Amino acid sequence: MHSRILMVADEEKFGVGHVIRHVLTIVLAGLAVVIAALPLHSTHAWAVGTEVKPLLALGARVAGDRARSRIVIDFDRKPDFKLHYLARPNRIVIDLPSTAFGFNQEDLAPRGLFKDIRYGAMDVDSARLVLTMERPARMVIAEAQQDEKTSGYRLVLDAEMVTDQVFSQLVEEQGWGQATSVAVTRGDRVASTPDASSPGKFVIAVDAGHGGIDAGATGATSKAAEKDITLAFARAFADRLNREEGIEAFLVRDKDEFLSLSERVTIARQRQANMLISVHADTLRQSNIRGATVYTISDKASDRMAEELAARENLSDEVAGVSTPQEPAEVTDILLDLTRRETQAFSIAAANAVVKSFEGQVTLINNPHRYAGFQVLRAHDVPSILLELGFLSNKEDEALLLDAAWREKIADLLTQAVQRYRQPLQANGG
Repeated sequence: MHSRILMVADEEKFGVGHVIRHVLTIVLAGLAVVIAALPLHSTHAWAVGTEVKPLLALGARVAGDRARSRIVIDFDRKPDFKLHYLARPNRIVIDLPSTAFGFNQEDLAPRGLFKDIRYGAMDVDSARLVLTMERPARMVIAEAQQDEKTSGYRLVLDAEMVTDQVFSQLVEEQGWGQATSVAVTRGDRVASTPDASSPGKFVIAVDAGHGGIDAGATGATSKAAEKDITLAFARAFADRLNREEGIEAFLVRDKDEFLSLSERVTIARQRQANMLISVHADTLRQSNIRGATVYTISDKASDRMAEELAARENLSDEVAGVSTPQEPAEVTDILLDLTRRETQAFSIAAANAVVKSFEGQVTLINNPHRYAGFQVLRAHDVPSILLELGFLSNKEDEALLLDAAWREKIADLLTQAVQRYRQPLQANGG
């Protein structure tokens, strides 16, 4: 049983028998119905010495992946709460006033960042929600929001992966007398890594496609793996960018490891990137097609080839066994990081700058700026492009992709494109 009713005062003593848990679940659900009918200041005491009826938790749902996860709990009125972090194992604790939990236990089945979720009464005046994490995480949103359709409220808890060091700092710096996580306005970015980018720098996240168990495409002749080619180029490109004054580049993936698409987006946002460039080298059935292509995000693909390429790239998570199910819209707005119009316009400007730098210098595919629904480009506040350096299915492109001198040339041209994109932003104070 994944979610458990918590009926003990000691945070470290969670275990109760299967039968007791089952009975308590039924009893609490029944009590919730009765409590909902009581007036706010009922003369019928909920417990000895308590005259104010408890909060009623009417419903709950969980969504998420290994980078970000969300819990939403519906209440009959606004819940006061306090948030704490605990280590060994890593947990986030939400303290509530007396609460009757009237939803099904399965509604809070753990997923994403949460490997165990427990909730229940601590005593007659308090209740607790305990989230045990798959990996270190912090709350980037923890707030009670009024329901637009009813008189009730919902507690929204958005957790985001962080490093071990950041989580340790959260544990050490918190004060148990007050909430340690404040509500973060949707759209704000939280720098939650110890090596957050330098102030005043134009920061670029260079994302080497694929990695680890996800090898990507394979060279037609050399049998070279796309993951190795993209990492070699990403290193050369980041080194070139870091020689430019006012620019700071970092590698999203700096070794042969698997990162989910959501993790890539989250890392870029945590490092406060001003731009994300994801590099790839795919294959096509038609070996005669060659040249570089630049892609931006769109719900509707520009053409069949762009649509098929996006579909293949978006399957990277499934290659490593990472599930990315469709979520209800009410819990996924921050998980999917839907692209804003302004950010999309900046992404298009960046793509156009790349095409202009490449023209006459690098072989480009017909209609070199294309668009489709690439998951890795979905950061709603980071302009993002995906660059196909060439096609490993074409012998000429394959030879170039393996050529260190050619990679340096492309890195130079891309750096020029970044500067071309950045200049009007600087002129406008960006």
